[in-house]
Amino acid sequence: MSELDPWLEGYLSYVRDVRRMAPRTVIDIRCTLKKVCAAMVGEGRGAPLWKLTLNDYLGWLSKERLAGRAESALAKDVSHLRGMLDYAWKSGRSDRNVLDGFSLNDSVARSAPRSLTLEEAQRLIVACPRKSPEDRRRRIVVLLLYGCGLRTFELCSLDVSDVNVERQEIFIKKGKGERQRTIPVPAAVWTELLAYLTERGGKRGPLLRTIVRGSRISSKDVTEIVREAVLRAAIDGPVTPRTLRHSFGTHLMDAGVDLAVIASLMGHRTPNETGIYLHALPGKKETAVDALFENEGEES
Repeated sequence: MSELDPWLEGYLSYVRDVRRMAPRTVIDIRCTLKKVCAAMVGEGRGAPLWKLTLNDYLGWLSKERLAGRAESALAKDVSHLRGMLDYAWKSGRSDRNVLDGFSLNDSVARSAPRSLTLEEAQRLIVACPRKSPEDRRRRIVVLLLYGCGLRTFELCSLDVSDVNVERQEIFIKKGKGERQRTIPVPAAVWTELLAYLTERGGKRGPLLRTIVRGSRISSKDVTEIVREAVLRAAIDGPVTPRTLRHSFGTHLMDAGVDLAVIASLMGHRTPNETGIYLHALPGKKETAVDALFENEGEES
């Protein structure tokens, strides 16, 4: 990965080592800074990013919009730039943050992400067989994505030691933004998870390994498992591991769970993050996650 201006590299070290942002967030910030640097150079603006004017940034935003960039993507870029400029101002590199108070978030249309209906989710689970060890491993992947609302990288990072048998919980030690949380596992999922662990014979290390290589499962493996299950269930439209996570949140909302509880279960920093597709409803998390599987059909 090519390096940026030394000062920008120092800023990236700061957000990684001092602010302890997640590695993927630091990568996103780096990509934004590289992209904007290249665009400004292409426009003949050779000044460092922290010396550019508000008009410089507005001109860049205008060209990005004309090129078809989504407002949500531009809003993220502006957030990254605003953070860098704030650091430059506080460290004396510039006399002001020209993007201070400037945000595209209010103009971004917020729409509910794709999620399965309850009937589709049940069909998906039924479409995951239990016949062989490989079948059972793939089924556990789908059950944990939907039944616990895990992100793909959280699922891939799970170790056997993260499963708390006494409390019937899973500990997420590598969540987004380095946030950790525990998730109560629905009874139907817990029964199959315990059987899966017993079948492993007490092996430690990664909870989910590939059958052929015996290595920790990857995001590509998870995506493929979900894709094949969706085909077997004959579900129309695009369905990804993230769709199952959104389905978890949406179905908890439908079950009457408080927005703050859902935010906690999903590892959101605040309930406001959850509000893009959920509404505040009363309930209790342990009861709600069990309710997701109350009507699971018989395996075909």
